[in-house]
Amino acid sequence: MSQDLTQQWLTEIQTLKQQLAELLRDRDAAWESAQKWRKLYNTEAEQRRTDAQMSQQAIASLKAELQKLQGREEGRLADGTAITAIQQEIEPLKSVEDLQVKLIAVIKERDRLVQALKTEQDNHAQTRNSLTTALGDAIDRLTRERAGEVRE
Repeated sequence: MSQDLTQQWLTEIQTLKQQLAELLRDRDAAWESAQKWRKLYNTEAEQRRTDAQMSQQAIASLKAELQKLQGREEGRLADGTAITAIQQEIEPLKSVEDLQVKLIAVIKERDRLVQALKTEQDNHAQTRNSLTTALGDAIDRLTRERAGEVRE
């Protein structure tokens, strides 16, 4: 009976050793997995910090360019209300995407105005040519009429 009890204890010890070995393997695997996820998290966090820093630099650059452009326009704008209105329109822009949307809208408006100016300039040139031609024709007619009066 003592031998049966000893054998039972030895079997129990062996079973516990196996369970302990399995638990240690599971713990090591969990630790490796945690390390892998920690590394992935840190890599992603670093990328996000880099992206955020680049976005902040882009915003600062765009704001500097905007201030530079505003500085050019200040000489042209007689009243401070126009400058204030522009500043109030720019103030809510907080992200690169907001600035890009605003910049696209401004560029489209500029292109439309440039096209309207070009059309106006073309119309002005055509009107000037037409008036010059009409004036030339009138002078020619007047000269012919005077020449006809002198002959008569």
